[in-house]
Amino acid sequence: MLLAEDDRAIRNALERALTLEGYRVVAVADGAEALAEARRERPDVLVLDVMMPGVDGLQVCRTLRAEGDPTPILMLTALVETADRIAGLDAGADDYVVKPFDVEEVFARLRALLRRTGATPGAGVGDVPKPASDALEAVGLRMDPQARRAWRGERELELTRTEFELLELLVRNAGVVLDHATIYDRIWGYDFGPGSKNLAVYVGYLRRKLDEPDAPQLIQTVRGVGYVLREG
Repeated sequence: MLLAEDDRAIRNALERALTLEGYRVVAVADGAEALAEARRERPDVLVLDVMMPGVDGLQVCRTLRAEGDPTPILMLTALVETADRIAGLDAGADDYVVKPFDVEEVFARLRALLRRTGATPGAGVGDVPKPASDALEAVGLRMDPQARRAWRGERELELTRTEFELLELLVRNAGVVLDHATIYDRIWGYDFGPGSKNLAVYVGYLRRKLDEPDAPQLIQTVRGVGYVLREG
């Protein structure tokens, strides 16, 4: 694991906690070091602080994604506005934790990221099943889970790992209303509670990639319950 955090106290405390949890941690203090280390070591997962001097966490994330690096990335951010979170997702991050955070939440999000990438051997109970290799189709969408590609009509969608898995879950359950707890459990492996905006941010970002002018919105909100994929 690669941890990049410029605040020494937070970096040292998180490094100790992660090491005690069983992770092998390489900790660095800025984005330039993070990029160099990520290219050299190819870690299983990255934990990046958004606000770092010089090269910040978003720049690290964008650079690695532009180079085709698929390593899962968890962002640490003190920015709580939805637009700031969307900026992180747009940069290619897979998930984020808002400061101040409970270290158990960091552990939970890391476990979910590693389960989804198959980087945790023998993860056991709570594993998200590997998707079937057969293509999926629903409401004008096509998905190839094995190749991790998706299309609306003839237009291929550029999706992050989390966006792809969320869309796949909705396509596999097209027409079925999925409640928030079910989606959190299937995608993140952890229910972050009614106060979390994590799911809403991802749904909003996914809608912007899916929706087309003069076409019906495919992901519909069922107020007080969750979301459903259907036309009209």
